[in-house]
Amino acid sequence: MARMQQQQVCSRGQRSSHLPLAFLTFLCFGAQHNQAVIQIPSNYHISDINSSPVIINPPKTIIVVGVEEFIMSCEASGNPQPSFTWTKDGHKFDPRSEPHLKVSEHPGSFEFKASNGSNMVNLKSYQGKYVCYATNNLGTAMSKEATLSIDGLPSLQKEKDSIFRATEGSNMTLKCNPPKSSMVPVIHWMDWKLRHIELSDRVMVGKDGNLYFANLKTTDSRDDYICNLQYMETRTILTKDPFTLEVKPSNSIVHNRRPQMVTPTGSSSTYLALRGQTLDLECIAQGLPTPRVTWLRKDGELSESRTVKESFNHRLRFLNVSESDGGEYQCIADNTQGKAKHTFMLTVEAAPYWIKEPVSQLYAAGETVRLDCQADGTPSPTIRWTVNGARLPENSKRIRVESGSLILEHVVFEDTAVYQCLASNKHGTIFTNTHVYVINLPPQILTKDGEIYSHIEGQRALLQCETFGSPKPKVTWEREGSLLLAEPRVNLLTSGALEIANVTLDDKGLYNCNVQNSNLSITAELEVFNRTVILSMPQDLKAQPGTSAVFTCKALVDPHFRDPQIQWRKDNQKLQESISDEKYTFDESDLIIADVNADDEGVYTCEVITSLDMAKADGTLTLIDRPDPPSRLLLADPDSRVVTLRWTPGDDHNSPVKDYVIEFEDQNLKERGWQKLKKVKSNKDHAVLSLRPYMSYKFRISAINEVGNSGPSQPSDIYNTSAEAPDKNPENVRSESVHPNTLVIAWKEMEKHEFNGPDFHYKVMWRRAVGSGPIWHENITKVPLVDFGDVGSFAAFEVKVQAANEKGDGPEPDPVIVYSGEDVPLEGPLVVGIDLKNSTTVEARWAPIDKEKVRGHLLGYKIHLTWKGYRFHHGHGSTDSENTIVEKTEPNEERKVISNLRPFSKYDLAVTVFNNKGEGPYSETVPFMTEEGVPGPPAFLSLRSPSETEMTMEWKPPVHPNGNLTGYVLQYQQITENDDSLIKEKTIDNPKITHHTLKGLDPHSSYRFYLSGRTAVGNGKPIMKTGATKSDALPMNITLSVGENLVNISWAVKRKHRHTDFQIHYRDDNESEWRKTEKLNSSQFFYQLQGLTPGSNYQLHFIYQKNAFFKTDVNTEKKAAMQQSFATQGWFISVVSAAVLLLLILLILCFIKRSKGGKYSVKDKEDGPMDSEARPMKDETFGEYSDLEEKQTASQPSLCDDSKLCSDNNLDFNGSSVVTSDLNLDESLISEISRPSAQEGFHSLPQNSTFNPVPVSSATNGVSNLVTIPD
Repeated sequence: MARMQQQQVCSRGQRSSHLPLAFLTFLCFGAQHNQAVIQIPSNYHISDINSSPVIINPPKTIIVVGVEEFIMSCEASGNPQPSFTWTKDGHKFDPRSEPHLKVSEHPGSFEFKASNGSNMVNLKSYQGKYVCYATNNLGTAMSKEATLSIDGLPSLQKEKDSIFRATEGSNMTLKCNPPKSSMVPVIHWMDWKLRHIELSDRVMVGKDGNLYFANLKTTDSRDDYICNLQYMETRTILTKDPFTLEVKPSNSIVHNRRPQMVTPTGSSSTYLALRGQTLDLECIAQGLPTPRVTWLRKDGELSESRTVKESFNHRLRFLNVSESDGGEYQCIADNTQGKAKHTFMLTVEAAPYWIKEPVSQLYAAGETVRLDCQADGTPSPTIRWTVNGARLPENSKRIRVESGSLILEHVVFEDTAVYQCLASNKHGTIFTNTHVYVINLPPQILTKDGEIYSHIEGQRALLQCETFGSPKPKVTWEREGSLLLAEPRVNLLTSGALEIANVTLDDKGLYNCNVQNSNLSITAELEVFNRTVILSMPQDLKAQPGTSAVFTCKALVDPHFRDPQIQWRKDNQKLQESISDEKYTFDESDLIIADVNADDEGVYTCEVITSLDMAKADGTLTLIDRPDPPSRLLLADPDSRVVTLRWTPGDDHNSPVKDYVIEFEDQNLKERGWQKLKKVKSNKDHAVLSLRPYMSYKFRISAINEVGNSGPSQPSDIYNTSAEAPDKNPENVRSESVHPNTLVIAWKEMEKHEFNGPDFHYKVMWRRAVGSGPIWHENITKVPLVDFGDVGSFAAFEVKVQAANEKGDGPEPDPVIVYSGEDVPLEGPLVVGIDLKNSTTVEARWAPIDKEKVRGHLLGYKIHLTWKGYRFHHGHGSTDSENTIVEKTEPNEERKVISNLRPFSKYDLAVTVFNNKGEGPYSETVPFMTEEGVPGPPAFLSLRSPSETEMTMEWKPPVHPNGNLTGYVLQYQQITENDDSLIKEKTIDNPKITHHTLKGLDPHSSYRFYLSGRTAVGNGKPIMKTGATKSDALPMNITLSVGENLVNISWAVKRKHRHTDFQIHYRDDNESEWRKTEKLNSSQFFYQLQGLTPGSNYQLHFIYQKNAFFKTDVNTEKKAAMQQSFATQGWFISVVSAAVLLLLILLILCFIKRSKGGKYSVKDKEDGPMDSEARPMKDETFGEYSDLEEKQTASQPSLCDDSKLCSDNNLDFNGSSVVTSDLNLDESLISEISRPSAQEGFHSLPQNSTFNPVPVSSATNGVSNLVTIPD
């Protein structure tokens, strides 16, 4: 062995970059017990050190197909760099001396490959098993065997038979017969189009690659069954010649066949499998119907976790065979005709595998080394050792092998080497390289100086002082110059660390670690913090299904720790905040569980986590619900009116039962339903029930807990009680006498369950309260009412009503006083006087009536006030007829204040007395008059803006003047944004004036107008109207429709604007002078410009006050080349239709005019029904004034009176005669036609509407060619 000298190392604090990484890798494995093992930590400072070789990339098994190139390589590390040698089939092999190999050597690697020009003959001599050896002065490492195989490309042979014929129902096997090769192909059966043959439990591919048919169908006939062999190593696919299968239909009935095994043959077979391999057991059977294959293990249970069934259950696969899989397996193929079986005897053996591998380590000189090597396998492997790939030295007293372990006693530097442990049986050999390195190293402290250790009080503190050296260094710990071993909570560990148990706040400070016999030391600082304490722990919760539960967890944390983490767990499983279903929500220190259900029950843990500690507390969530109802109801210990009810409690669903409620149902009165009988405490399972006589009982029970009621149990058996005399009498005995001279006695009817027996009835006893003596009159009845006649009106009686049945009478009843029927009072009271309080209020006074004259219960007085009209007639007063109001008083009242009377009016007052029977006669009538008051509001107010700065108001006098009307007060105010303008006032002293025009108003402004009447008393309540000064309404949205010799023009106007007159000026391109239309009005909405030349361009100017507000050009249509029939001309049809429509409209207007009766006087207008202008206007439509009557008198004074348009004679349009007919139209329809609003003119109607005005020719008897519909 190579000699290894002691290495020199630098002092503590120096660092070397020359320590090989590979060396540290294999030297830093775990130490073994009972041996002085030295590990060189990665932070141990050393300048340089040698390392034994380690094979890091061993050669791999290679299969060479054809003349492909191969590379056999080996890589290793070590210091110094290792050299490489090879063996082939156990003999030395030097690739450098081989003529057909090319060698490539680099530091740490060696490879050889086939040289250029090599052929299969040359390369076949290199087939074999190769081992790589890496050597330096610290030893030799060897690799595992790698096999080199040389194989030619597989070649296909032509099949002798490629056509197969069979009869329907028989079985068939198409064999693939892959060529012999070291490579195993993957086999696919496909057709010409490279589509896989459809496999099933009837048609399948076996492990041997053959295609098996359990039975044939005529549909199996085809000429393209092709076997494809895929070689994964060479990435090639070989395609065999196609097979043709012809299936002939059977001429007779196809007979079923019992299953027969196709593969494997025979009744049993034996399989040997190695541990860790994948094994397939396969059964393929033929038969008709198609057999179904099942598997079982005869000597035990078939493991579903270790096996997989594939290929439609025909194949049983073991993915990772183990010794426990050895045994007897059976496949069974069965159909309706029988069964076929095959038994597999599976034996599982194992190639050698490691139980314990020796560990590469560093050792100090003089120590004893033990390398344990244990392997297992079937059969059991043998263990042997080599050193640097060679035999161990013989007759050595220090080196021996015991039970597979290699022992080296008192190692010296020369024992540094690579030792191989090999385990072998008939299935193979495994080995491992183990490195032994003997070296002496000076001590070093590996732990950093000044480390800070943070702990929570009560924890175990561990202050590290890791040292390394060979031999092992010894350390001591000090605090403030004193050794710490005397402290019972302090312990020095073998690793050099100082352990302090149950640290306190007093333990914080500086600690020193020293290496004995050296000047090496480090300082460690210990920090101690307050432990985390949970102040508010999660409470045990009870929740109902579907509700939410909230756990709260609040903790006290040392201020040193910021933002501690709160982690929630359920049954020790972490909870994550739900995003999709919002199941769990974390709200600071709260956990909110939504929609609680049975899965949410459990223990919830709150963990408050800091960087050093964790505090936790638990809370239990219990799902509670309504209890189940009791069961097994039993009746016991019966008595006459007592029975004991027993039951078995139901499940309380985690919420203790508080009470039981017992209900009963009378089987004779089922319509009354179930009634509550008794409530008992939860600690009872029985109850003694007090019952009523002569009843048929059923009982049921419900349980109540803090959640709710369980619902009722199943009812008990029926329990009947015996009859007894009544134990109570009827209640609420009273008089229900209505008619005079009669006595009607009534009482509350007793319930049937109070009868206590059969033949239940009432005994009614009565006598006069005064002067009748001790004799009682008696009456027997079964209904709760008796009546007697000829007893006088409102007379007092003593009455008793007693319950009775066939068992006897009830208890003696107490008498009550009742009265016979009332009669109307005999006279009225005396009116003492009437005091006038103001114009609308008086006070009436009267003397009380004698009680005997009331003839009943005095309910009060009625004051009758009759309005007789105003004190004198006035032209504008109300025409209301007499009306009477009635005021009621209490029985003890003798005066009454009456308000809301009409001022300046005459009244008659009379007083009556009333009781339950009715009113008595009227008292003497007393007349009086009310004083003059302020008038009511004017009857109506209308507004009209004749110009931009004027507003004309028209009104009617108040309906209720309440006195002599002396004039009016008009107030108005401009509406501004801040509503802060001044209110101006105009006094009108003439009460007969009913209109007024205000001038000098702001144009285009809105105003509020207040008008009130006046009397000598003062101003009355005003009527308010809002209006605006209006601008001229010019046509807008002008549209034109052009014909050959005319243009139809329509337009719209803005709402709330005054209609204006305008003209249209027009000329064609050949004219220099403008032609003008007659004056048009914006309210017309339509005009037809006629007399134009076809095919010409015309300029149109719309003129208002000599200015054009709209200009346009139009082109009239050219005249048609061919004239059609006159009767089919479009213009002729349009003119006739327009004439008919115009006639209809004119007739409607005439009908409206006549229905109004023509001219009427102002008096008729005032006294008649209120017209449209008198109707109240809604605020949202202010400013829309009705000027219908004005237009009828101004613009159309003779529409129906002076013109012949409304005569019974025929109307002549364009020389044609149109006969009018009587019209019977609904009045509401006529009203709608006669009063269209300006903003809803006919331009908004469809062109084919019945009420859309159509112009007529200008030659129609002097009538304008435009129909004006009044607004």
